[in-house]
Amino acid sequence: MLFNSFEFIFFFLPITLAVFFWIGKRNHHQVAISWLVLCSLFFYGWWNSAYLTLILFSMLFNYAFGVMLGNEGSKRTNKILLILGVGINLGLLGYYKYANFFIGQVSSLLDSNFHLHKIILPLAISFFTFQQIAYLVDAYRKETKEYNFLHYCLFVTFFPQLIAGPIVHHKEMLPQFSKNVVYKFNYEHMAIGITIFIIGLFKKVILADGVAIYATPVFNAAEIDAALTFFEAWGGALAYTLQLYFDFSGYSDMAIGIAYMFGIKLPINFNSPYKATSIIDFWRRWHITLSRFLRDYLYFALGGNRKGSIRRYINLFLTMLLGGIWHGAGWTFIIWGMLHGAYLMINHAWRKIRYDILKCSNNINLFELTTAKILTMFAVSISWVYFRADSISGANHLVLTMLGFNGISLPSGLETKIGALLPQLQQLGFVFNGMFGGSSANFGEGIIWITLCSIIAIVMPNTQQICNSKFFNCRVLIIKNPYIPGLISGSLFFYIFIHLSAEAEFLYFNF
Repeated sequence: MLFNSFEFIFFFLPITLAVFFWIGKRNHHQVAISWLVLCSLFFYGWWNSAYLTLILFSMLFNYAFGVMLGNEGSKRTNKILLILGVGINLGLLGYYKYANFFIGQVSSLLDSNFHLHKIILPLAISFFTFQQIAYLVDAYRKETKEYNFLHYCLFVTFFPQLIAGPIVHHKEMLPQFSKNVVYKFNYEHMAIGITIFIIGLFKKVILADGVAIYATPVFNAAEIDAALTFFEAWGGALAYTLQLYFDFSGYSDMAIGIAYMFGIKLPINFNSPYKATSIIDFWRRWHITLSRFLRDYLYFALGGNRKGSIRRYINLFLTMLLGGIWHGAGWTFIIWGMLHGAYLMINHAWRKIRYDILKCSNNINLFELTTAKILTMFAVSISWVYFRADSISGANHLVLTMLGFNGISLPSGLETKIGALLPQLQQLGFVFNGMFGGSSANFGEGIIWITLCSIIAIVMPNTQQICNSKFFNCRVLIIKNPYIPGLISGSLFFYIFIHLSAEAEFLYFNF
């Protein structure tokens, strides 16, 4: 079931909320939690009921191991339990996500025809596996304090964040369900949650799906080695860069908004990542809960920066490489992870040179700041090509074109308007081709969409800034003049509603 579907918006969500608060009003808190768990399992099983077997097994297994790890046992026994628990989780993830890829690579190397039957990737397996691995590690560290099975089921299945995050810690969410206020309908929580949900829905339905049509043809053309022009390549790459951001941050906003309707606060997952001034800054802003997981449970486990500079750079590289592998089974994801690992190594090395050797101050001028932002976006956009492409050859073709190896092109509409400069430009290697299919109309539309989305992502305030801004502070407006946010949200929702006819899955559902 999609957040941007009629079934979810007009049936599932209102019914789930209404029954939850109806039960909660009668102080049957455990029954209310049971209702949420059942609704979440129904939500998960909507796509394929066969997925329920895996997630139920995963919950039972990890809950049992968590209880054992939380008990006072010997350090050696607990360590064995932790290794076994994490290993089985990773084994299941590896089987469903990477078995076909691995067998395919081995068969190719051995020139064999052996292959497995097609293994269907269970929805959200990457997310609920990582979330439960974190739970096991926290239990081993004696950081979990509650072992109620019903509450644990809710921690894993809570439908707003089940499919694509945010990845939450046990201690972040479950203590909130122990508060009586959660079970009572709260107008302020509902209004703020609806506002955040609508902003996220706008990002997905209008912005992400709107700009996506200018990315897909370019990447498809790259896969068949079709001739691409400089502007087409950059247009397609930037369109996907923006599509991915608005698609995933839109989902995260909707998840946070839905949870807020229940009075539950999920962690922020995006903080204007395309405003980043470095790759280090980018990863503090992009998919924040995944970055936190990779840092706390992988980078630190590898030794972090405690074992010298060289080991620190190796750990950074390995962390991002494994982060790339987590995203998908394919060499393109491996290269994407390697690129970001290399980016972080270079970024940290440059900081060391700048501050420790060159003794530069922390203050940077406007030119340096602008240059840093452009370089960061350039590096991120190049990496997203490998993230999106179906093959390495297709990604390489697109990247080489973006770097000018296939000539520099200008819009076809300019060819008749340049006049005397035309021969000179042609001698310099400039060609005239339209972007996104060759028509000047598509070129203009593509430029408008990319420009509009870029302004929103790079210049405009993000969701949390909008909701807390001086002029649109949700909490203040709801108390003083609730009609203002209601009118704005209602108008925005009506505009989104007329574009809901074609549902599109979220990109991160594939991971």
